[in-house]
Amino acid sequence: MNLYSADVPGDLSPTVRRDPALVYVPNSMSNTVDVISQRTLKIVERFPVGALPQHVTPSYDLRTLYVDNDLGNSLTPINPQTGRPGRPIPVEDPYNLYFTPDGRFAIVVAERLQRLDFRDPGTMRLAHSLSVPECRGVDHMDFSADGRYAFASCEFAGRIIEIDLGTQQVVRTLVLDHGVASPQDVKVSPDGRTVYVADQQNGGVWEIDPASFRVVGFLKTGAGAHGLYPSRDAAVMYVSNRQSGSISVVSFRTRRVIRTWQLPLPASPDMGGVSADGGTLWLSGRYNAVVYAINTRTGRLRAAIPVGDGPHGLCVWPQPGRYSLGHTGILR
Repeated sequence: MNLYSADVPGDLSPTVRRDPALVYVPNSMSNTVDVISQRTLKIVERFPVGALPQHVTPSYDLRTLYVDNDLGNSLTPINPQTGRPGRPIPVEDPYNLYFTPDGRFAIVVAERLQRLDFRDPGTMRLAHSLSVPECRGVDHMDFSADGRYAFASCEFAGRIIEIDLGTQQVVRTLVLDHGVASPQDVKVSPDGRTVYVADQQNGGVWEIDPASFRVVGFLKTGAGAHGLYPSRDAAVMYVSNRQSGSISVVSFRTRRVIRTWQLPLPASPDMGGVSADGGTLWLSGRYNAVVYAINTRTGRLRAAIPVGDGPHGLCVWPQPGRYSLGHTGILR
């Protein structure tokens, strides 16, 4: 089994095939989105959005990109065919945004309110709120191979929770390192047998068995381990280490770090994604007001592109895949 079999280089859905190759960068401190051409590596557009934009998220049907305006309590829709924004949609505290694997619900991660809000994916009308007070700092998620469960990180509680998507309730909780952890991004391995969780406090990635919901290993990567991105061939996973300014390359087969790419310092690689052809890893430089374009074959920096203040969860578009599970582009 390969969960990412639909994400191979260039295998674009007819829905996105004509969308221009752009990178959408939410600048959290500037309340803007910068749009970068993947071809010229230059900004081609900039527009204002709501307060504290955190991530840019592809919709389940791949037809809309949403800017998650956290303090603005809104989602700004972007038409990926034109790259232009539409009228904001009122939504409470959208720190992050996901979609259930069956497409029935959007899940708004309301981090400040300690809730997961299950909404209609078209209208964003609220269907059910799941309060998660045990998960302070709920922020990133991924989904089990069978699509029945979600795994969410609790940044300020040092734990991971498992949510039954059928009942929309928390069913299991796993405390990491006695709670002395700061879990960030979450990714499931291609075979579905391992849940990886970046931990910026401990500078590495936890390996969790989703069946037993227990820790089975820890990979030391670098200070401030933050974002997790599978390669287009699903052979490796790129780990952005925000404090050390580096990217670790982890082999899914051996479950080991096989390479480390150091960016010129100062650097703060954060969230992003991989280009459709798999050749470039795009990451925001969270504290340096730049976006990094990194050659995935050599690990060399292609460009550091100046953007607004506080760039965060940028979205590389278009991407291969049949549907989106959210964040900055978890496609299956």
